[in-house]
Amino acid sequence: MTSHLSELLVFIGSSILFVPIFQRLGFGSVLGYLIAGIIVGPFGLKLVSSVENVSHLSEFGVVFLLFVIGLEIQPHKLWSMRKHLLGLGGLQITLCSFVFFFIGFTLGLSPLAAAVLGFALSLSSTAFAVQTLTEKNVFNTEFGRSSFAILLMQDLTAIPALAIIPALALSSTENSHASPNMGLAALIIVGLIGVSRFLIRPIFRMMASTRSRELFTAVTLFIVLSVAGLMEMVGLSAALGTFIAGVLLADSEYRHELEADLEPFKGLLMGLFFIAVGMGVRMDLILEKPWLVLSLTAAYVVTKSLIIYFVGRIFKLNHQNSKQMSLTIAQGGEFAFVIFGMILQLGLAPTEPLAILTVVITASMAMSPLLSLADQKISCILQRNAEPQYDEIKDEVPEVIIAGFGRFGQIFGRVLRAQNIPFVAIDHDSNQIDLVRRFGNKVYYGDISRKDILEAAGANSAKYFILAIDDVEASVKTAELITQNFPNLKIFARARNRGHVFDYMALGIKMIKRETFDSSIYFVKDLLVDMGFEDAQAHRLVEKFRTHDEIMMKKQYLVRKDDKSLLSVSQQGVEQLAQVLREETLQSNIAVNEQL
Repeated sequence: MTSHLSELLVFIGSSILFVPIFQRLGFGSVLGYLIAGIIVGPFGLKLVSSVENVSHLSEFGVVFLLFVIGLEIQPHKLWSMRKHLLGLGGLQITLCSFVFFFIGFTLGLSPLAAAVLGFALSLSSTAFAVQTLTEKNVFNTEFGRSSFAILLMQDLTAIPALAIIPALALSSTENSHASPNMGLAALIIVGLIGVSRFLIRPIFRMMASTRSRELFTAVTLFIVLSVAGLMEMVGLSAALGTFIAGVLLADSEYRHELEADLEPFKGLLMGLFFIAVGMGVRMDLILEKPWLVLSLTAAYVVTKSLIIYFVGRIFKLNHQNSKQMSLTIAQGGEFAFVIFGMILQLGLAPTEPLAILTVVITASMAMSPLLSLADQKISCILQRNAEPQYDEIKDEVPEVIIAGFGRFGQIFGRVLRAQNIPFVAIDHDSNQIDLVRRFGNKVYYGDISRKDILEAAGANSAKYFILAIDDVEASVKTAELITQNFPNLKIFARARNRGHVFDYMALGIKMIKRETFDSSIYFVKDLLVDMGFEDAQAHRLVEKFRTHDEIMMKKQYLVRKDDKSLLSVSQQGVEQLAQVLREETLQSNIAVNEQL
């Protein structure tokens, strides 16, 4: 008991220490877990020595992960993904497997060993990549969906491969029992389809009616672990069974509750999984042959990245999305460790190369977040140093110039267009421009804070300037430029908050509108009416509030640089507002009584 408690404290303590550090540095939590595993493992401080026991427990993290992924993929969505699954995923697996097979065969491996190793090296880490995509909140981007399609195809391919490899390698009847029973496995999957629809869902309804969260969680865990046990019993991957179970329950009304119940278990066990991977890294091998390990890891990641990038471009992904996808899933996968163990057990390859490849796979996982971070830094530097190719603005004689054509600026544009009032719209966000141009809008790509672009847009002859830029600092800079160089332009400025308003007021701008103020007070009026206030009374209350707020803002502007005075004025304003609204309510009640 003491030994298990000590190991548990080591796992939790190392996670608490390293994961926040690596997240703060921008490397992500996965690398933190890997480093924690290396340090506490048998090749580090030797605080935990039983890597095998930890690995067996941590594999449940992958099981839970694939069940939750299955819950997110409804069967009809899985069918709709078939193009990406078979196309992107199938081509990536085929090309990577062939390239690594050719390298292995050239180095003297048998055709079967080279083919199996090539396939193992073509796989990526679903656990690692999904965790990274989720942390960066890019799961639903184009490259995120494409990456997931490849990962899912790899998992769907790896499962039957684990059954086929022993069948190809084992020729003696002595070990024939190691081959999985595919007929029984198919029967279990068919059974899962029926059980999920006619038994599991009614059970969940019954558990939900008890309103016992603990019981619902227990049933969820029982189902996941039962399916995992059944699949392992017939010699197949537990992850495949739980993934199928998740897909079959994806249409259930309890899908979100299932995810919420499993999330804590999945998160903890996934962390333990990566710690176990780190513990298995042969540091002695790295110390003995550092340049070999580093060069093989670099060659592996670069080769795989180039192939994935090439596949992305074939399927019409742009350069940026193809690059992001290649960096996200260029690392080796957890299934490779399983296949390496199988190769060793079947005697298809020597121990030493497999040990080196195990280190290479693990090192590639550690290298993946570093490459993504390096790419971000390089992209930022290039974008900062590169001169943007802004649109050329010619022969424009507008009455109005709109700076920023997002949600706020587009309202002005629609009204002005309807009234045939000539205007020029300029935005600095190329993605936003591509979007609005698809709907027939004429927008120029340019930096509105540059005097030459303003002149080209017709600022010398225009009458009005709509300042709808989202960035506070950029909007103030633009306002300064206009007030100094184009006094003919009357500015209508969008403000983010009170501080933003004060910056505009300091420049002498009069027409200022806080972006959420009007919508908020009108919505408050709707609330008051729904609560029983007369429409006229609710209107007077919000108008009193508006007038008082504008007066208070002018008073606060005068003392904005003195925190003590600003606080005092604000407190007085709160008291005055309460008094004003009370008086309005009292007057309304008196008027109603007089009418009665």
